Amino acid sequence: MHRPYINPKISVSIIFVSAMFMSIMDSTIVNVALPALSRQFNAVGTSIDAVVVGYLVSLAIIIPASGWLGDRLGTKRVFLSALALFTIASALCGLATSLPMLIGFRILQGIGGGALTPVGTAILYRTFPPVERVQVSRILNIPTVLAPASGPVLGGLLIDKLSWHWVFYVNVPIGIAAFLFGLLFLQEYHGHTTGTFDLGGFLLAGIGLALTMYALSEGPSYGWTSVSILSSLSAGLVSIALFIFVELRSRHPILDLRLFSNRGFRTCNLVSLFSTAGFLGLLYAGPLFLQQARGVSALTSGLTTFPEAIGVLVSTQIVARIYPGVGPRRLIIGGLTGVAIVMALMSLVGQDTTLWLMRALMFLTGAGMAFSFTSVQAASFATISSAETGQAAAIFNAQRQIGASLGVALISSVISAVGMTQVSTSGTVVPNLTSYHAAFIAAAVLALIAACIGLSVRDSDATATMRRRVSKSKAQQKNVPEQVLGTEQVHVALNQEARTNVLPES
Repeated sequence: MHRPYINPKISVSIIFVSAMFMSIMDSTIVNVALPALSRQFNAVGTSIDAVVVGYLVSLAIIIPASGWLGDRLGTKRVFLSALALFTIASALCGLATSLPMLIGFRILQGIGGGALTPVGTAILYRTFPPVERVQVSRILNIPTVLAPASGPVLGGLLIDKLSWHWVFYVNVPIGIAAFLFGLLFLQEYHGHTTGTFDLGGFLLAGIGLALTMYALSEGPSYGWTSVSILSSLSAGLVSIALFIFVELRSRHPILDLRLFSNRGFRTCNLVSLFSTAGFLGLLYAGPLFLQQARGVSALTSGLTTFPEAIGVLVSTQIVARIYPGVGPRRLIIGGLTGVAIVMALMSLVGQDTTLWLMRALMFLTGAGMAFSFTSVQAASFATISSAETGQAAAIFNAQRQIGASLGVALISSVISAVGMTQVSTSGTVVPNLTSYHAAFIAAAVLALIAACIGLSVRDSDATATMRRRVSKSKAQQKNVPEQVLGTEQVHVALNQEARTNVLPES
């Protein structure tokens, strides 16, 4: 009996989008359910935050090991195991009868989610050759952008019409369908990992990232000068410093930090770190401004911020067409500079300003971010070989997770420092719009920093991704050699060249 066959590019795209959409949406949809969960379990103060923090900490622990696990055990096996764990844990979260039980199941979810994204990204990049990496970026943008935007809308509907349980149950049918599809159509891949598991590196990375993520998540709530936050942040940063020291001297590191000697990979990761921080910081501040300062419902808030997803999807189609001719450098700088200006303009939105202005600004923010998203994702892996893709994907996703937490922590701290409320002349407590306006400006500064780092991007490092794809028939008619179409030989040559160019060009 023959196994059914689908073009690997189609099957990988379907399974990746489905799994990533479910995983990424979970992070935002649960935030909407926190008030309902707090009432259900009679949570005191900020104890309900453990539902989010537990997920983020377990996510941070597993990400560094995901690249090694995928290469050693097989990307299909690890990806489907992570998908199954995430789906089962989602069902268990919906069945939880106490807060500790829910937190425990959320930690299981994080373990599954931590492996899903980097291993899925590695599968995607190995399936598409360098010449088609812009198409990969278009696929990546679907779950990366739509999921965070649709989470608040879907979460509000599920809680209003059904119950908080369905915030978790919604993952189950998607997860089962994606698992069965992947079981049938995904192809297995084993890397060339020959070394033993780097237990020391895993422990240092896990402890360092977990403590740092905890401090960044809880710092705005407990205060950055509190003993628990300061000790966690200090211990986390020391662990990360030790991790870097150990891994650079290890023959078989769990994360190959030597990849940062690749100029294109290093620069694009820095751009992504700050642009992710600014973008997700804005997506955190926007709903707070709309619901707490403007007093709109969660559903209206979600519908007001959703246009940013439309902006990304529309703009991505434009970027994909002009990328081969323009190159990543100008697209990144222009897009992020525009985003910084639009974010700063949000500080002009007042108490009575029409929400359509906010929606228009959100659309323009998404449109500008697409220039960076598409270009960075394509250029980051332009000179990364197939054997290095698993490690590179783990590093790239760890960086994005840190960037997201850093952005939310910074924006939340700005809002708290300025003050969310103020006393009016009549003696009543009213929302302090200045705090939210300061948050929008802080997000704009992060985007501007990313644009400045984009000045160091070199189009020459992304040559493999800038070749226009030529169909086989046209190639045969014009006698175009196969190497011109972006094969592995060109790919490896560019990789070797990029490694020799560690310092920026003068």
